Amino acid sequence: MISISILTVFLAALLTALATGLGALPLLFMRRATRQARAIGTALAAGLMLAASFGLVIEGFELSAPRTLLGLALGLLLIALARRLLPESPESSLEAPGGKARQLRADRNRIILIMAVMTAHSAAEGVGVGVAWGGGEQLGSFITLAIALHNIPEGLAIALVMVPRGASVGRAAIFAVASSLPQPLLAVPAFLFVLTFAPWLPIGLGLAAGAMLWMIFAELLPDAQGDMAPGLLGFLVTAAFIAMLGAMLLLG
Repeated sequence: MISISILTVFLAALLTALATGLGALPLLFMRRATRQARAIGTALAAGLMLAASFGLVIEGFELSAPRTLLGLALGLLLIALARRLLPESPESSLEAPGGKARQLRADRNRIILIMAVMTAHSAAEGVGVGVAWGGGEQLGSFITLAIALHNIPEGLAIALVMVPRGASVGRAAIFAVASSLPQPLLAVPAFLFVLTFAPWLPIGLGLAAGAMLWMIFAELLPDAQGDMAPGLLGFLVTAAFIAMLGAMLLLG
């Protein structure tokens, strides 16, 4: 009986991971990766991630505000440390000597960072799926569906950063799914040791939110503002934020 339960939890968490790849599909209609298209995609990704981080903090506070705050601080420190370990890519004009190579390095670093942030986010969600199934089939099914639908715009956020920078939609989808692989990997142990994992969940939620907030304000927004008017940037970020919150409300 227990093996069937373990298989059910694993397959449910795997479904949430695969759903992330669906977020890349809208970019099949993107024909040209102009600088403005990159800026628009980056702004939308920032808005989606801002709403996701807001939701993580709210969920964490409902479990334990102090642990969530601890997780926020850890997420900030870890992502800042990861940024320092990446090669420096100073801003420069593409027309300057070596400017194109530096831009490519900056794009690569930005993709690495967003993958790291989303993977941390997925780890917290994987624990959440396992803990939910430990509370019963009805709760587990509901949380699995909610996270699967929630993962689609997260996959879109990853694709919006990758595709305008030259990645194919298929590759972006693969990277999006890869960022969610911690979900099936952590859901089963969390299900088996629900009492052990549950206290760590708010820390994981806060860690993912802290890393995400750093990514938004240190990387995505500065990158987008160079190629669009501040008013348009604010509009796109806010619109994506509202849309993501609306989706979260419907799922709640």
